[in-house]
Amino acid sequence: MVFSKVVVLFAGVACASASRGWRSADGAEPGPPDRSLPWVTERAEAPRVSFRTFESRAAGGPVSYHVFTPPEYDHEAARLPVLYWLHGTLGGVAGVAPLSRHFGAAMRDGRMPPMIVVYVNGLPRRLWADSSDGSAPVETVFVEELLPEVDRSFRTIATREGRIVEGFSMGGYGAARIGFRHPDLFAGISILAGGPLDLDLQGPRARRNPRLKEAILRDVCGGDPEYFKAISPLTLAEAAAPRLRDEGMTICIIEHTMHAMLRIADRFVVLDHGQVLASGLPRDVVEDKAVIEA
Repeated sequence: MVFSKVVVLFAGVACASASRGWRSADGAEPGPPDRSLPWVTERAEAPRVSFRTFESRAAGGPVSYHVFTPPEYDHEAARLPVLYWLHGTLGGVAGVAPLSRHFGAAMRDGRMPPMIVVYVNGLPRRLWADSSDGSAPVETVFVEELLPEVDRSFRTIATREGRIVEGFSMGGYGAARIGFRHPDLFAGISILAGGPLDLDLQGPRARRNPRLKEAILRDVCGGDPEYFKAISPLTLAEAAAPRLRDEGMTICIIEHTMHAMLRIADRFVVLDHGQVLASGLPRDVVEDKAVIEA
């Protein structure tokens, strides 16, 4: 089974400038990686989940990740596709066990084809981007090192048609920006309530959590709002929409704040308890009476 390159549900967009090669306003080159960061997490205990590490040149030492393999992996010689799961703001170890139960049940019930699930370690509060000062090269570690590490270590379908990237909250933000920047590596992007999807970092969550906002701007962007804009999925999406459409990409965005998607979506589909409430052009759906009342 491979991920087909067909439908765009809820949006159509992707890839341009971003974190690599960025220089600060004073022209300084990025520095070395910070090994005091939690590049190696605690081990999550769950059935069919393994804890692994690899030596990362970009991070300057070992980096950990977790892998869920379905029973089919034990008994079949066939290679399986891979879902790369990107965690939220505070890290992902606590979610490995419940997510593996969820994915495993979906595979057993036939709601999801058998596949390998890789839980990527993207560090807390790092936006799944390389930090401007070089201390946390999260995107580089994931894209340039972990992907080939997984393909070497497991029977994967080691092409874009065999990979999907998915995440929730900050992980949804990461799935968007990495998927949009690297459409040659992933055939599908699943963005679940991704954020922060505002270019000025003035959205509701940022206003409710000023300390978190300050930490993200400081640790990822070196206090530079232009860097935050450069790495944003919105910036990347607008620049690379033609490439995504030409190559074919399946994109699913589940987002409660529809206005955040107006600038990048081709079409909206609004579901209410699994039933289609409205679909069509974004502006028409936003003004739909049934959607407003829901």
